[in-house]
Amino acid sequence: MTTDRLTENLLDALQAIPLIDPHSHIDPRQPVSRHLDDILGYHYYTELAHSVGMSHSPLKPDVPPHERVRAILQHADHLDNTVQYSWFVEIAREFLGWDGNGVSAADADRLIEAATRQFQAPDWEEQVFRRTNLQSIFLTNEFDDDLTGFDRRRYVPCLRTDTLVFHGDRPDVRQRLARVTGVEAGDEGSWRRALGRLFEKFVEHGAKACAISLPPDFAPTGPDQQPVFWMLAEFCRDFRLPFDLMIGVNRRVYENGVFQGQDLFDHRGSLLNYRRLFNAFADVTFCVSVLSSGMNQELVSHAWIFPNVVTMGHWWYSNVPAYIEPDLRARLQAVPKTKQIGYYSDAYKLEFVLPKYRMYRRCLARILADEFVRTHRLSEEQAIELGRLLLRGNVERIFGV
Repeated sequence: MTTDRLTENLLDALQAIPLIDPHSHIDPRQPVSRHLDDILGYHYYTELAHSVGMSHSPLKPDVPPHERVRAILQHADHLDNTVQYSWFVEIAREFLGWDGNGVSAADADRLIEAATRQFQAPDWEEQVFRRTNLQSIFLTNEFDDDLTGFDRRRYVPCLRTDTLVFHGDRPDVRQRLARVTGVEAGDEGSWRRALGRLFEKFVEHGAKACAISLPPDFAPTGPDQQPVFWMLAEFCRDFRLPFDLMIGVNRRVYENGVFQGQDLFDHRGSLLNYRRLFNAFADVTFCVSVLSSGMNQELVSHAWIFPNVVTMGHWWYSNVPAYIEPDLRARLQAVPKTKQIGYYSDAYKLEFVLPKYRMYRRCLARILADEFVRTHRLSEEQAIELGRLLLRGNVERIFGV
């Protein structure tokens, strides 16, 4: 069996595994796209187009969607080397019947027409789930989101807590919290009551995780310095929820950037800052994502040592094969296989789950072939089972889905 055939066989087997996507920004009431603008309006495309010369003008809310699509595709020939461009082409092929090798500005109208026709299908959401082989997907819910009116087995709530930790002193945030919990949060006792009611509400509505994104210089040194954050960890322990820590993002670095295209990372951050947290909450599973591939060795080492630290996905600027493959290879070589959540889509629309996961599975198939099957460490069947753990088995067990 040749290398290519082995990898292809593994990839086919991995693609047959139904997915549970443990982190996204999907709106469960409008999970699929309505216009091609919902695809090309994803920040990856707007920020790349802006970086090669597109102005902010096409991104204004009053610009018709078809004009925005044309403006972004005017820069496609500058972007066709990127993996983000490949996601778009894969979406066009898989969902829009596109048969070309690529797309250009000249294709804009045909693509818009194909997308409008396809996205208006009454069963489009079901089609995307089926074609993606997607079973369920986790949401990112603000603390006062309405958690009713959608299938919570398919769209799994997750409490996102950035606003509470970093903006909890703002009157409008406290008013929102009071509306949803009935508690005016002020002192430590009232904050604890409010957060307790919040966790009760989320757990009653099927939430499976608590999550937060953190700047690189954040250091959870204890309840005196970060009382709200520390309480969140306590409630994760009490309610048996994993705590997703997404570490390393600097907000508004590029102040003139497009929406969601302003944030970057640096190398000031260290997981050593989290040692007190990891030691204090041995009963909480911390599912850790790092924004920079340079932090991957720290993450590997922490998951190697701490029983309650789990590696989770390949986030944002690390979410390209050039970083995924070495990072994933290091995790598979050093971290117990039951402590790795392989991937999440971070998608805003369901159509993106397919190309993103396919990219990851290609990387995984190559590593399983090279590192495990060809070296006779595992049979092909055992390698597929290892892939199953990373794609869904560990998600099922760690999050209890």
